[in-house]
Amino acid sequence: MAAVVVVGAQWGDEGKGKIVDLISGRAEMVVRYGGGANAGHTLKVGGTKVVTHLLPSGVMHPGVRCVLGAGVVVALEVLADEIETFERMGLGVRARLLVSRRAHVTFPFQSAIDRAANAGPRAIGTTGRGIGPTYSDKAARTGVRIGDLVDPAVARDRVGALVDVWADRARAAGVEAPTVDGALAWAAPWMEKVTPLLGDASVAVDRAISEGRRVVFEGAQGTLLDLDHGTYPFVTSSNTIAGGACTGTGIGPTRITGVVGITKAYCTRVGNGLFPTELHGTAGDLLREAGEEYGATTGRPRRCGWLDLPALRYAGRVNGLTSLVVTKLDVLAGLAVVPLCVGYRVDGAETHEFPIDDLERAEPVYDNMPGWDASVSDARTMDALPLTARRYIEAVEARTGIEVSMVSVGAERDATIVRSEVLR
Repeated sequence: MAAVVVVGAQWGDEGKGKIVDLISGRAEMVVRYGGGANAGHTLKVGGTKVVTHLLPSGVMHPGVRCVLGAGVVVALEVLADEIETFERMGLGVRARLLVSRRAHVTFPFQSAIDRAANAGPRAIGTTGRGIGPTYSDKAARTGVRIGDLVDPAVARDRVGALVDVWADRARAAGVEAPTVDGALAWAAPWMEKVTPLLGDASVAVDRAISEGRRVVFEGAQGTLLDLDHGTYPFVTSSNTIAGGACTGTGIGPTRITGVVGITKAYCTRVGNGLFPTELHGTAGDLLREAGEEYGATTGRPRRCGWLDLPALRYAGRVNGLTSLVVTKLDVLAGLAVVPLCVGYRVDGAETHEFPIDDLERAEPVYDNMPGWDASVSDARTMDALPLTARRYIEAVEARTGIEVSMVSVGAERDATIVRSEVLR
């Protein structure tokens, strides 16, 4: 039995899609357990680049069962469009996709109000896709689950309760107030496509594990965006850490056999919020352009900075990481010096912990590592890397206490150094 959770160990955008796609070649089921269409997982195979927002990254492997758990919030039109896209590619998605009846629906009026509210000096910097409002409604017990839309009477009752909540908010935000008939009319054509895919994700996933299937749980966003354990309030609306795989799918924690954390060889962040190792000016621009650091969902430029090892140790603790995958090592080629954040100075005292509650007063402490001039894009073993690049990876392992199981040196699936299998 192998049930492995793949999580982002930073602020998202770490390359989870590529890694899930890579290890899904050995998987029999891939489960998305949280987030919504705010996620953008970029896959590049054979020169073809595709982005998934809701479908699990295992969709590129025709024999893999794909599941959306109850913890996901679903924009029906996005899901239907993605299904059609991959059907046209000949991947037969409908025959192998299961969507939890308990997953909540994101309606267009929730997205419109989200965009209207996402402005001003106190803005979180969200994608404006209605994810926060959908989770808020879920917590308030006024949300609409996909399964609610199957029965017309139940659908009218549940959508009516949601519209009652949002009518005044919409008018206050300068957005057209929703109506029950309008919301139901919007949902109807999408539900024709989605209803045959609905089922009990908890039963399906638990059965697969019991039968000894290899299961991969795919996280969205990253550890430092977790609602409870991230850099609050500049976080997402769900639990992005490994524990979210259990609550978002409906399985017990003893079913998980490993947790793989994905980290870039440097750091990026989209939206607002503190970012202690951020680079400003020309240095940050150069890293952004070299790494093509623009959001897969919004196209927004990502803020870039040096790798934060105390933050990685923090991610290791709250997720229970059993290994790390380092992506985009190739982007750092050509730098004479690569600074590594190894600690912080807070009010004159030095700490090697991530001072998540004191970031406003925290000053990063760096260890300047020697860089490497040679490209690493063709390396497929650690020995093929320049010595200084190997030393960089060794420093990450030594200072986090977590094994680096893979190193990505390019966007393509095969541009990866595999040191140990994470899905046995």
